[in-house]
Amino acid sequence: MSQFEVVRDPLWNNIHLDREALAVVDTPAVQRLRYVRQLGHAFLVYPGATHTRFEHALGAYHLARRALTQLEESGARIEPHDAQRIRLAALLHDIGHYPFSHALEEAGLPAHEGLAQRHLADGALAAALAELGVSADSLLALIRGPEGGGGEAREPLAGLVAGSLDVDKLDYLSRDAWMCGVPYGVIDVDRLLASLTLAAGRDGRPTVAVHEKGLAALESLLFAKYQMYRNVYWHHAVRSATVMFKRLVRRALADGHLRADDVAVATDDGLLQELQGRDATGLACALRERRLAKRAVDAPATDLPDDTADWPAGDPDLLERVEGRLAREVGLHPGELFLDFPAKPAMLGLDLPLVRRDGSVAQLSGGEAAAPPNSTARRGDCACSPCGRRRFRR
Repeated sequence: MSQFEVVRDPLWNNIHLDREALAVVDTPAVQRLRYVRQLGHAFLVYPGATHTRFEHALGAYHLARRALTQLEESGARIEPHDAQRIRLAALLHDIGHYPFSHALEEAGLPAHEGLAQRHLADGALAAALAELGVSADSLLALIRGPEGGGGEAREPLAGLVAGSLDVDKLDYLSRDAWMCGVPYGVIDVDRLLASLTLAAGRDGRPTVAVHEKGLAALESLLFAKYQMYRNVYWHHAVRSATVMFKRLVRRALADGHLRADDVAVATDDGLLQELQGRDATGLACALRERRLAKRAVDAPATDLPDDTADWPAGDPDLLERVEGRLAREVGLHPGELFLDFPAKPAMLGLDLPLVRRDGSVAQLSGGEAAAPPNSTARRGDCACSPCGRRRFRR
């Protein structure tokens, strides 16, 4: 009989961890995720949003197991070694994540998927994978997905780890909504999993697909993602805390008080404590006490020129120079004004085969047109620090 343990989860109830999962979970790299909150500073707005990357990793693993079982029941032939790699890639997909969600990637640090290699190739986690006979390179390719991976990222089951309908999205949208106490992330996960199958993709090779009977559930996922960005991830106070934190970390890195390599393996509270001990900006204390910058100007993306769509989110050095110049123009001190224009995700994007009831296969693609034409989800904000607000009013 195979060894396993049961973890009680508030979202999925019982999560079964088998021998391979236990060997991986009980390593320092995975245990660090217990101390990295899933939603960064969202807990300053939604007090329940203190769940961690560790819980999310277990949830993604659980859904990967369920998805693989469903595919086998639908007739797919899955080799045990392939199923093992998919389960472990789902469990480890956030292994390289920075503290405080995606804020540090916005601040100019490398994407967390790339940092996964550091953990997969060295230390106790690498030893555990080697003992299981699992290639770290193959897991890394699955985690990075088709844009950054090798051949493994294009194998039939890779879409379960990084794709339009991956277990990452199914868990984080459901879990984030549950923990924040909002009704926006409601997804019919059972129906979606029951609709999974394999079908020919764009290149003619088999890939993860959805049956037509699950189309309504798929639409619920897309709408849930839109609503969660609008109401939670891009909530103005969450974004205010995020831009303050980005400024704080960039200053500490520039002054030599932090090293990027150390940030990559830090925990939320550990990093904030380190920053607070050497902070000359006052931002660390302000974040700790929830004294957030307030909006002075707010505009939806549709009201901004086309050329502002990318550089505020993609060029943090340029953004900081523009913030400084604008602060001087309105009579504020440097560091008292923040511009925020979050990176645009593939909000409703799809690239997924749809198996119709008659057996024919259509390709679901695009999806951005499904968003409301005058959507106000993505907005540009200009915010002032507490001290700067007083001067701004005068």
